Amino acid sequence: MTLNPSEKKLIAAGLRVTNSKMFAEDKLWSQYSNDKVDIGHELTQVIRTLHKALPLAKTLRALSIGSSNEPQFRILESAFRGGLYLLDIEKEALAIVKERVIRQATDHVTTISGNYLDLFMHPRQAQSLFHDRLDGKKMDLITLHHSLYYCRQALWPDLLRTLWRHFLARQGAIHAVLMAAQSRDTHTTTWLYNHFAGKFCGHRNDQDLKAFGAELRKDRAFADAEILMRRSQVRFWVNDFAKFMAVIWMILLYPRVHRYTPCQKEEITEFVYHHFWRPRRPLLQAQDHLIIYRGIKSKGLA
Repeated sequence: MTLNPSEKKLIAAGLRVTNSKMFAEDKLWSQYSNDKVDIGHELTQVIRTLHKALPLAKTLRALSIGSSNEPQFRILESAFRGGLYLLDIEKEALAIVKERVIRQATDHVTTISGNYLDLFMHPRQAQSLFHDRLDGKKMDLITLHHSLYYCRQALWPDLLRTLWRHFLARQGAIHAVLMAAQSRDTHTTTWLYNHFAGKFCGHRNDQDLKAFGAELRKDRAFADAEILMRRSQVRFWVNDFAKFMAVIWMILLYPRVHRYTPCQKEEITEFVYHHFWRPRRPLLQAQDHLIIYRGIKSKGLA
């Protein structure tokens, strides 16, 4: 399809942002989608359940893995005054939190820099993290908000068992969020990733949080757990094609995981222009929530 000069200019702008920093791309996603509103809603439900189950005088503690500078930080900061620990590999995100902690005197917030796979998947490092950085005290809540992307699903059982056995309190919850693994809707992040990563890299999304939740129900390690699942829909739109494409490159994992050729990047950009930008269609995301309650007598909210 022939493009006019103004359309070519937009395509060029979409190609220029291919190497945007993931921190900046994620900030755009947070700013122009209702993803964090969706996560915040479910997170509040989990906190309500914990408050109902635990003594009012107890000061709660939480560990956020890989989502340190996201908007739900404000919810966690106010609800977990006994200690909020933010673990992230992105130094830029932690720097923003550190500045805020100093400026607002939120001394109960601690930032931890590191790769959570290195820290939790090796017993010695996990023990050191627990005693040296988490003050040797277990957490009432552990969140994995979009951070399981960086861990192969084959490793999820070991990761969750480690968190369950060694880091979560006897009464507590784990809340994980992830993009759905399959979707036939051509306007979703899942379809977009499976289509282009499959076409150009021979890869499809194999991280299925919903299926994993079903597997956990059969795992003896979680025999005393209440495991809940919920699927929601997130909408993303920004009236700036370069910003829109920056989020597309984040979803397609370029260049940190997949490196598309110049011709492939141009095909992707033109597809997004014709199927989303030109008809003004928002990008949708089918989103799965996994909530695991421990020691909660009344049925948890989800």
